[in-house]
Amino acid sequence: MKIIHFSDPHAGGGAEDWRAYFDKRWVGVFNYRFRRRFKHDLTKLENTVGYILAARPDVAVCTGDLTSTGQPGEFQRVLDILKPLRDSAIPLLYLPGNHDCYVNVPKCVAAVRETVEYLSRGDYRLEDLPLLREYAGVEFMLLNACRPSNLLCSWGFLKKRDVAAVTEWCAAPKNRPRVLLSHYPMTEDHPVLRVRHRLFGQKKIVGLMRSRAIDLVLCGHVHRPYLKVDGSGRGECCAGSVTRNGTMTEIEVGAAGCSFRRVAV
Repeated sequence: MKIIHFSDPHAGGGAEDWRAYFDKRWVGVFNYRFRRRFKHDLTKLENTVGYILAARPDVAVCTGDLTSTGQPGEFQRVLDILKPLRDSAIPLLYLPGNHDCYVNVPKCVAAVRETVEYLSRGDYRLEDLPLLREYAGVEFMLLNACRPSNLLCSWGFLKKRDVAAVTEWCAAPKNRPRVLLSHYPMTEDHPVLRVRHRLFGQKKIVGLMRSRAIDLVLCGHVHRPYLKVDGSGRGECCAGSVTRNGTMTEIEVGAAGCSFRRVAV
């Protein structure tokens, strides 16, 4: 089966209400205005949607960070671009990133919840995660590790129920490939240097990856794409930021393993 994986579009903009200057959103707005908007080009996301519609994969995967600060206007900006994909017959699996779950402001929380339900075509809601789905003979395990964190950090946290769900799914007989979807990588090469951007609570899941109970992890969060896979293509694939790098990942998944192709848009 064919998967096309993209991540981290980071649509941004200004503060959408005066309260944004008194919570974490001002950090994201400042970052967008003076740095991120010069590096991220939403026309690359438009090109990505066109490519996916033409390629017609079995599944399209987006591992989060549609927005920069989780504001409703930012979600709407990127949803307008994703609408042709959402309205197609191609299954679309989206889970939010830490920037989509930026603050506990009611209208921002409502926006990410509505986005999850809209992009899944009503198949699942944010509160339904973790979730198991099967497409074309492949199991997909959807995890949400994103919750608002403090002013200076972009931490992710796996709750005990998240790890328990994955452990239970992996305890069943493995009759088909298993792919875990997460905004955050499960592995971290520089845990001290990247402490402000870490995921916590993933130790058991890393063990399931090493035992091959999980064949592949698809993630985002890190803006430069990478592959950490063995000779059979089992391991972890980060799509990077589609709007920064102008790339997505095309993955062929079979019983013998996975193969990868980076596509420029």
